[in-house]
Amino acid sequence: MKKLPHPALRYFRRGSGLLLCLLLAIIVGCDRKEAESTAMPPEVVVAEVIQQDVPMYGEWVGTTVGFVDARIRARIQGYLMSRHYTEGSVVKANDLLFKIDPRPYKAVLDQAKAELARAEAAYKKSLLDVKRNTPLAAEGAISQKELDDATQASAANRASVASARAKLENAQLNLDWTSVTSPINGIAGIATAQIGDLILENTAMTTVSQVDPIKVNFPISEREYLKFADRIEKASSQKKIHSSQKANLELVLADGSVYPHKGRAVLADRQVDVKTGTITIVSYFPNPANLLRPGLFAKVRASIETRVGALLVQQRAVQELQGTYQVAVIGDENKVAFRNVTPGPRIGSLWLIEDGLKPGEMVIVEGLLKVREGMEVTPKLIPPESSPGAESSPEQPGTS
Repeated sequence: MKKLPHPALRYFRRGSGLLLCLLLAIIVGCDRKEAESTAMPPEVVVAEVIQQDVPMYGEWVGTTVGFVDARIRARIQGYLMSRHYTEGSVVKANDLLFKIDPRPYKAVLDQAKAELARAEAAYKKSLLDVKRNTPLAAEGAISQKELDDATQASAANRASVASARAKLENAQLNLDWTSVTSPINGIAGIATAQIGDLILENTAMTTVSQVDPIKVNFPISEREYLKFADRIEKASSQKKIHSSQKANLELVLADGSVYPHKGRAVLADRQVDVKTGTITIVSYFPNPANLLRPGLFAKVRASIETRVGALLVQQRAVQELQGTYQVAVIGDENKVAFRNVTPGPRIGSLWLIEDGLKPGEMVIVEGLLKVREGMEVTPKLIPPESSPGAESSPEQPGTS
Protein backbone atom coordinates (compact mmCIF):
# COMPACT_ATOMS: atom_id res chain seq x y z
CA MET A 1 0.00 0.00 0.00
CA LYS A 2 1.37 3.44 -1.21
CA LYS A 3 2.03 5.99 1.50
CA LEU A 4 0.31 9.41 0.98
CA PRO A 5 2.32 12.65 1.42
CA HIS A 6 1.83 14.72 4.51
CA PRO A 7 -1.04 17.35 4.13
CA ALA A 8 1.30 20.23 4.93
CA LEU A 9 3.55 19.22 2.06
CA ARG A 10 0.63 19.24 -0.33
CA TYR A 11 -0.31 22.81 0.67
CA PHE A 12 3.31 23.91 0.25
CA ARG A 13 3.47 22.58 -3.29
CA ARG A 14 0.17 24.26 -4.22
CA GLY A 15 1.29 27.63 -2.78
CA SER A 16 4.59 27.41 -4.63
CA GLY A 17 2.73 27.01 -7.95
CA LEU A 18 0.54 30.04 -7.28
CA LEU A 19 3.55 32.10 -6.30
CA LEU A 20 5.35 31.15 -9.48
CA CYS A 21 2.38 32.19 -11.65
CA LEU A 22 2.17 35.53 -9.85
CA LEU A 23 5.86 36.22 -10.42
CA LEU A 24 5.52 35.42 -14.15
CA ALA A 25 2.54 37.79 -14.49
CA ILE A 26 4.45 40.61 -12.81
CA ILE A 27 7.44 40.08 -15.13
CA VAL A 28 5.26 40.04 -18.29
CA GLY A 29 3.35 43.16 -17.19
CA CYS A 30 6.57 45.03 -16.57
CA ASP A 31 7.88 44.05 -19.97
CA ARG A 32 4.63 45.24 -21.62
CA LYS A 33 4.70 48.57 -19.84
CA GLU A 34 8.34 49.02 -20.77
CA ALA A 35 7.53 48.21 -24.45
CA GLU A 36 4.63 50.67 -24.46
CA SER A 37 6.77 53.37 -22.91
CA THR A 38 9.53 52.88 -25.47
CA ALA A 39 7.24 52.49 -28.62
CA MET A 40 7.26 55.39 -31.11
CA PRO A 41 3.94 57.25 -31.80
CA PRO A 42 2.29 56.06 -35.05
CA GLU A 43 3.17 57.99 -38.21
CA VAL A 44 0.35 59.78 -40.08
CA VAL A 45 0.27 61.92 -43.20
CA VAL A 46 -0.99 65.45 -42.63
CA ALA A 47 -1.75 68.45 -44.83
CA GLU A 48 -2.14 72.13 -44.07
CA VAL A 49 -5.50 73.90 -44.25
CA ILE A 50 -5.30 76.20 -47.28
CA GLN A 51 -6.79 79.69 -47.31
CA GLN A 52 -7.28 81.45 -50.64
CA ASP A 53 -9.85 83.08 -52.91
CA VAL A 54 -11.84 80.41 -54.76
CA PRO A 55 -13.97 80.98 -57.88
CA MET A 56 -17.30 79.18 -57.63
CA TYR A 57 -18.72 77.68 -60.82
CA GLY A 58 -22.19 76.84 -61.99
CA GLU A 59 -22.60 73.95 -64.39
CA TRP A 60 -25.47 73.04 -66.72
CA VAL A 61 -26.04 70.41 -69.40
CA GLY A 62 -26.39 71.95 -72.85
CA THR A 63 -27.05 70.88 -76.44
CA THR A 64 -25.31 72.25 -79.52
CA VAL A 65 -27.52 73.65 -82.26
CA GLY A 66 -26.59 75.10 -85.64
CA PHE A 67 -26.61 78.87 -85.75
CA VAL A 68 -28.81 78.37 -88.82
CA ASP A 69 -30.20 74.94 -89.69
CA ALA A 70 -31.49 75.23 -93.25
CA ARG A 71 -33.67 72.25 -94.17
CA ILE A 72 -33.36 71.81 -97.90
CA ARG A 73 -36.70 70.87 -99.47
CA ALA A 74 -37.83 70.47 -103.07
CA ARG A 75 -40.10 73.18 -104.45
CA ILE A 76 -41.21 71.19 -107.49
CA GLN A 77 -41.92 67.61 -108.49
CA GLY A 78 -39.63 65.50 -110.62
CA TYR A 79 -37.06 62.73 -110.76
CA LEU A 80 -33.76 63.35 -108.99
CA MET A 81 -31.00 63.18 -111.60
CA SER A 82 -27.80 63.94 -109.65
CA ARG A 83 -26.20 65.02 -106.37
CA HIS A 84 -23.42 67.62 -106.60
CA TYR A 85 -21.97 67.82 -103.09
CA THR A 86 -20.04 65.58 -100.72
CA GLU A 87 -22.06 64.64 -97.66
CA GLY A 88 -20.65 66.19 -94.49
CA SER A 89 -18.56 68.72 -96.39
CA VAL A 90 -18.55 72.50 -96.20
CA VAL A 91 -20.63 74.22 -98.87
CA LYS A 92 -21.09 77.87 -99.75
CA ALA A 93 -24.24 79.83 -100.42
CA ASN A 94 -25.67 79.14 -103.92
CA ASP A 95 -23.59 75.97 -104.36
CA LEU A 96 -25.48 73.35 -106.38
CA LEU A 97 -26.61 70.43 -104.19
CA PHE A 98 -29.11 68.45 -106.32
CA LYS A 99 -30.42 68.46 -109.88
CA ILE A 100 -34.01 67.48 -110.67
CA ASP A 101 -34.95 66.51 -114.23
CA PRO A 102 -35.50 69.90 -115.91
CA ARG A 103 -36.94 68.73 -119.27
CA PRO A 104 -40.67 69.01 -118.44
CA TYR A 105 -40.13 72.49 -117.02
CA LYS A 106 -38.01 73.52 -120.00
CA ALA A 107 -40.89 72.57 -122.28
CA VAL A 108 -43.36 74.59 -120.18
CA LEU A 109 -40.98 77.54 -120.30
CA ASP A 110 -40.75 77.39 -124.10
CA GLN A 111 -44.53 77.26 -124.33
CA ALA A 112 -44.82 80.28 -122.04
CA LYS A 113 -42.37 82.18 -124.21
CA ALA A 114 -44.47 81.42 -127.29
CA GLU A 115 -47.69 82.52 -125.57
CA LEU A 116 -46.04 85.75 -124.49
CA ALA A 117 -44.87 86.42 -128.05
CA ARG A 118 -48.41 85.76 -129.38
CA ALA A 119 -49.94 88.07 -126.76
CA GLU A 120 -47.44 90.83 -127.53
CA ALA A 121 -48.18 90.56 -131.26
CA ALA A 122 -51.92 90.83 -130.64
CA TYR A 123 -51.35 93.80 -128.37
CA LYS A 124 -49.22 95.59 -130.97
CA LYS A 125 -51.92 95.03 -133.62
CA SER A 126 -54.59 96.41 -131.32
CA LEU A 127 -52.48 99.50 -130.68
CA LEU A 128 -52.20 100.05 -134.45
CA ASP A 129 -55.97 99.64 -134.80
CA VAL A 130 -56.63 102.27 -132.14
CA LYS A 131 -54.09 104.62 -133.70
CA ARG A 132 -55.63 104.20 -137.14
CA ASN A 133 -59.30 104.40 -136.10
CA THR A 134 -58.97 107.46 -133.86
CA PRO A 135 -58.72 110.07 -136.71
CA LEU A 136 -61.25 108.13 -138.80
CA ALA A 137 -63.80 108.26 -136.03
CA ALA A 138 -63.17 112.00 -135.63
CA GLU A 139 -63.91 112.53 -139.34
CA GLY A 140 -66.97 110.26 -139.16
CA ALA A 141 -65.45 107.71 -141.54
CA ILE A 142 -66.11 104.98 -138.94
CA SER A 143 -68.50 104.80 -136.07
CA GLN A 144 -67.55 105.59 -132.50
CA LYS A 145 -68.43 101.99 -131.59
CA GLU A 146 -65.72 100.65 -133.85
CA LEU A 147 -63.17 102.87 -132.14
CA ASP A 148 -64.42 101.81 -128.72
CA ASP A 149 -64.16 98.13 -129.69
CA ALA A 150 -60.59 98.66 -130.91
CA THR A 151 -59.70 100.44 -127.65
CA GLN A 152 -61.18 97.65 -125.52
CA ALA A 153 -59.41 95.01 -127.59
CA SER A 154 -56.11 96.83 -127.02
CA ALA A 155 -56.70 96.88 -123.26
CA ALA A 156 -57.58 93.18 -123.26
CA ASN A 157 -54.48 92.34 -125.28
CA ARG A 158 -52.36 94.35 -122.87
CA ALA A 159 -53.75 92.30 -120.00
CA SER A 160 -53.02 89.14 -121.96
CA VAL A 161 -49.41 90.24 -122.31
CA ALA A 162 -49.15 90.77 -118.55
CA SER A 163 -50.69 87.34 -117.92
CA ALA A 164 -48.38 85.64 -120.40
CA ARG A 165 -45.35 87.37 -118.86
CA ALA A 166 -46.38 86.16 -115.39
CA LYS A 167 -46.72 82.60 -116.70
CA LEU A 168 -43.30 82.91 -118.28
CA GLU A 169 -41.79 84.06 -114.98
CA ASN A 170 -43.46 81.18 -113.14
CA ALA A 171 -42.16 78.70 -115.70
CA GLN A 172 -38.67 80.18 -115.34
CA LEU A 173 -38.88 79.83 -111.56
CA ASN A 174 -39.90 76.17 -111.83
CA LEU A 175 -37.01 75.53 -114.21
CA ASP A 176 -34.60 77.29 -111.84
CA TRP A 177 -35.89 75.20 -108.92
CA THR A 178 -34.76 72.04 -110.69
CA SER A 179 -31.31 73.14 -109.45
CA VAL A 180 -31.43 72.80 -105.66
CA THR A 181 -28.81 75.09 -104.11
CA SER A 182 -27.61 75.90 -100.59
CA PRO A 183 -29.05 79.11 -99.14
CA ILE A 184 -26.18 79.56 -96.64
CA ASN A 185 -22.56 78.76 -95.95
CA GLY A 186 -22.33 75.70 -93.75
CA ILE A 187 -21.95 71.94 -93.46
CA ALA A 188 -24.20 69.84 -95.66
CA GLY A 189 -25.66 66.76 -94.03
CA ILE A 190 -26.40 63.28 -95.32
CA ALA A 191 -28.78 63.26 -98.27
CA THR A 192 -32.22 61.83 -97.55
CA ALA A 193 -33.13 61.83 -101.27
CA GLN A 194 -31.37 59.41 -103.59
CA ILE A 195 -30.72 59.58 -107.31
CA GLY A 196 -33.69 58.21 -109.25
CA ASP A 197 -36.25 59.02 -106.55
CA LEU A 198 -39.45 60.74 -107.54
CA ILE A 199 -39.22 63.98 -105.62
CA LEU A 200 -42.50 65.56 -104.62
CA GLU A 201 -43.01 69.19 -103.72
CA ASN A 202 -41.75 69.90 -100.17
CA THR A 203 -39.77 66.64 -99.98
CA ALA A 204 -36.89 66.92 -97.48
CA MET A 205 -33.57 66.36 -99.25
CA THR A 206 -30.86 67.32 -96.73
CA THR A 207 -29.92 69.94 -94.14
CA VAL A 208 -27.21 72.58 -94.22
CA SER A 209 -26.07 73.95 -90.85
CA GLN A 210 -24.10 77.10 -90.21
CA VAL A 211 -21.88 76.14 -87.27
CA ASP A 212 -19.57 79.15 -86.83
CA PRO A 213 -20.60 80.42 -84.39
CA ILE A 214 -22.56 77.52 -82.96
CA LYS A 215 -25.43 77.80 -80.52
CA VAL A 216 -25.43 75.96 -77.22
CA ASN A 217 -28.80 75.86 -75.48
CA PHE A 218 -28.97 74.97 -71.80
CA PRO A 219 -31.70 75.18 -69.13
CA ILE A 220 -31.32 77.01 -65.82
CA SER A 221 -33.67 77.04 -62.85
CA GLU A 222 -36.05 79.87 -62.03
CA ARG A 223 -33.93 80.81 -59.02
CA GLU A 224 -30.77 81.02 -61.14
CA TYR A 225 -32.60 83.05 -63.77
CA LEU A 226 -33.83 85.58 -61.22
CA LYS A 227 -30.32 85.81 -59.78
CA PHE A 228 -28.70 86.52 -63.15
CA ALA A 229 -31.62 88.22 -64.94
CA ASP A 230 -29.82 91.56 -65.15
CA ARG A 231 -26.78 89.99 -66.82
CA ILE A 232 -28.94 88.04 -69.25
CA GLU A 233 -30.93 91.14 -70.14
CA LYS A 234 -27.73 93.07 -70.75
CA ALA A 235 -26.47 90.31 -73.05
CA SER A 236 -29.80 90.19 -74.92
CA SER A 237 -29.64 93.92 -75.62
CA GLN A 238 -26.47 93.45 -77.67
CA LYS A 239 -27.81 92.34 -81.02
CA LYS A 240 -24.52 91.68 -82.78
CA ILE A 241 -23.25 88.12 -83.01
CA HIS A 242 -19.68 89.16 -82.21
CA SER A 243 -20.25 91.79 -79.55
CA SER A 244 -17.76 93.32 -77.15
CA GLN A 245 -19.31 91.43 -74.21
CA LYS A 246 -16.71 89.34 -72.39
CA ALA A 247 -16.91 85.63 -73.18
CA ASN A 248 -17.13 83.87 -69.81
CA LEU A 249 -18.76 80.53 -70.60
CA GLU A 250 -16.75 77.34 -70.85
CA LEU A 251 -17.77 74.17 -72.63
CA VAL A 252 -16.80 70.76 -71.25
CA LEU A 253 -17.16 68.11 -73.96
CA ALA A 254 -18.29 64.50 -73.53
CA ASP A 255 -14.71 63.23 -73.31
CA GLY A 256 -13.99 65.57 -70.39
CA SER A 257 -11.88 68.00 -72.41
CA VAL A 258 -12.50 71.74 -72.19
CA TYR A 259 -13.33 73.40 -75.51
CA PRO A 260 -10.58 75.95 -76.25
CA HIS A 261 -12.92 78.84 -77.17
CA LYS A 262 -15.11 80.56 -74.61
CA GLY A 263 -18.66 81.61 -75.36
CA ARG A 264 -21.23 84.06 -74.07
CA ALA A 265 -24.92 83.95 -73.22
CA VAL A 266 -26.98 86.04 -75.62
CA LEU A 267 -30.65 85.57 -74.75
CA ALA A 268 -33.21 83.76 -72.64
CA ASP A 269 -36.33 82.04 -73.93
CA ARG A 270 -39.60 83.93 -73.71
CA GLN A 271 -41.03 81.80 -70.89
CA VAL A 272 -40.28 79.29 -68.14
CA ASP A 273 -41.17 75.68 -68.89
CA VAL A 274 -44.00 74.94 -66.45
CA LYS A 275 -43.19 71.21 -66.51
CA THR A 276 -39.54 71.48 -65.51
CA GLY A 277 -39.41 74.91 -63.88
CA THR A 278 -36.46 75.90 -66.10
CA ILE A 279 -35.83 78.51 -68.76
CA THR A 280 -33.63 77.94 -71.80
CA ILE A 281 -30.56 80.13 -72.28
CA VAL A 282 -29.00 80.49 -75.74
CA SER A 283 -25.25 81.00 -75.94
CA TYR A 284 -22.81 81.42 -78.85
CA PHE A 285 -19.41 79.73 -79.10
CA PRO A 286 -16.85 80.38 -81.85
CA ASN A 287 -16.30 77.28 -83.98
CA PRO A 288 -13.69 78.19 -86.61
CA ALA A 289 -12.50 74.61 -87.16
CA ASN A 290 -16.06 73.20 -87.36
CA LEU A 291 -15.20 70.86 -84.48
CA LEU A 292 -18.60 71.21 -82.84
CA ARG A 293 -21.57 69.78 -84.70
CA PRO A 294 -25.28 70.15 -83.94
CA GLY A 295 -26.73 67.64 -81.49
CA LEU A 296 -23.73 67.28 -79.15
CA PHE A 297 -24.30 67.17 -75.39
CA ALA A 298 -21.86 69.24 -73.36
CA LYS A 299 -21.59 70.92 -69.98
CA VAL A 300 -21.70 74.70 -69.90
CA ARG A 301 -19.71 76.15 -67.00
CA ALA A 302 -19.41 79.70 -65.72
CA SER A 303 -17.95 81.46 -62.71
CA ILE A 304 -20.86 82.78 -60.66
CA GLU A 305 -19.03 84.17 -57.62
CA THR A 306 -15.67 84.21 -55.80
CA ARG A 307 -15.31 83.04 -52.19
CA VAL A 308 -12.76 85.36 -50.60
CA GLY A 309 -10.42 83.72 -48.06
CA ALA A 310 -12.03 80.30 -48.33
CA LEU A 311 -10.59 77.40 -46.31
CA LEU A 312 -9.78 74.21 -48.22
CA VAL A 313 -8.73 70.72 -47.17
CA GLN A 314 -8.17 67.54 -49.11
CA GLN A 315 -11.35 65.52 -49.50
CA ARG A 316 -9.76 62.40 -47.99
CA ALA A 317 -9.24 64.31 -44.73
CA VAL A 318 -13.01 64.59 -44.18
CA GLN A 319 -14.92 61.68 -42.63
CA GLU A 320 -18.70 61.38 -42.82
CA LEU A 321 -20.67 59.50 -40.18
CA GLN A 322 -24.46 59.63 -40.16
CA GLY A 323 -24.57 63.08 -41.70
CA THR A 324 -21.83 64.48 -39.47
CA TYR A 325 -18.51 65.53 -41.00
CA GLN A 326 -15.27 65.33 -39.00
CA VAL A 327 -11.57 65.98 -39.48
CA ALA A 328 -8.66 64.90 -37.29
CA VAL A 329 -6.62 67.95 -36.32
CA ILE A 330 -3.04 67.76 -35.00
CA GLY A 331 -2.86 69.94 -31.89
CA ASP A 332 -0.24 70.69 -29.23
CA GLU A 333 2.38 67.99 -28.61
CA ASN A 334 1.21 66.31 -31.85
CA LYS A 335 -1.95 64.99 -30.20
CA VAL A 336 -5.06 64.15 -32.23
CA ALA A 337 -8.32 66.05 -31.76
CA PHE A 338 -11.40 65.13 -33.77
CA ARG A 339 -13.44 68.17 -34.77
CA ASN A 340 -16.85 68.57 -36.41
CA VAL A 341 -16.84 70.75 -39.53
CA THR A 342 -19.39 72.23 -41.92
CA PRO A 343 -18.36 71.38 -45.50
CA GLY A 344 -19.26 73.45 -48.53
CA PRO A 345 -18.81 72.65 -52.23
CA ARG A 346 -16.08 70.31 -53.48
CA ILE A 347 -13.45 72.00 -55.62
CA GLY A 348 -11.59 69.38 -57.61
CA SER A 349 -9.78 67.16 -55.05
CA LEU A 350 -10.29 69.74 -52.29
CA TRP A 351 -13.25 70.46 -50.04
CA LEU A 352 -14.29 73.94 -49.00
CA ILE A 353 -14.92 74.09 -45.24
CA GLU A 354 -17.48 76.65 -44.12
CA ASP A 355 -16.88 76.30 -40.35
CA GLY A 356 -14.74 74.34 -37.88
CA LEU A 357 -11.18 74.98 -39.04
CA LYS A 358 -8.61 77.77 -38.99
CA PRO A 359 -5.99 78.70 -41.58
CA GLY A 360 -2.69 76.85 -41.17
CA GLU A 361 -4.00 74.01 -39.03
CA MET A 362 -2.81 70.49 -39.82
CA VAL A 363 -5.31 67.75 -40.58
CA ILE A 364 -4.68 64.03 -41.06
CA VAL A 365 -5.20 62.77 -44.63
CA GLU A 366 -3.74 59.26 -44.25
CA GLY A 367 -3.82 57.01 -41.17
CA LEU A 368 -7.21 58.04 -39.81
CA LEU A 369 -8.15 54.46 -38.93
CA LYS A 370 -5.20 53.97 -36.54
CA VAL A 371 -5.67 57.12 -34.42
CA ARG A 372 -8.02 58.02 -31.60
CA GLU A 373 -8.85 61.12 -29.59
CA GLY A 374 -5.86 62.42 -27.62
CA MET A 375 -3.33 60.00 -29.14
CA GLU A 376 0.14 61.32 -29.85
CA VAL A 377 1.26 60.81 -33.44
CA THR A 378 4.24 61.51 -35.66
CA PRO A 379 2.99 63.83 -38.45
CA LYS A 380 4.47 63.70 -41.93
CA LEU A 381 3.63 66.82 -43.93
CA ILE A 382 2.87 66.54 -47.64
CA PRO A 383 2.85 69.45 -50.15
CA PRO A 384 -0.49 71.24 -50.52
CA GLU A 385 -2.73 70.48 -53.48
CA SER A 386 -2.57 72.84 -56.43
CA SER A 387 -5.00 75.70 -56.10
CA PRO A 388 -8.36 75.05 -57.75
CA GLY A 389 -8.89 76.78 -61.03
CA ALA A 390 -11.32 76.84 -63.91
CA GLU A 391 -10.81 73.17 -64.57
CA SER A 392 -12.58 72.23 -61.31
CA SER A 393 -16.25 72.83 -60.72
CA PRO A 394 -17.92 72.78 -57.32
CA GLU A 395 -19.99 69.84 -56.11
CA GLN A 396 -22.23 69.88 -53.09
CA PRO A 397 -21.55 67.49 -50.16
CA GLY A 398 -22.95 64.04 -50.73
CA THR A 399 -22.97 64.36 -54.53
CA SER A 400 -20.86 62.31 -56.86
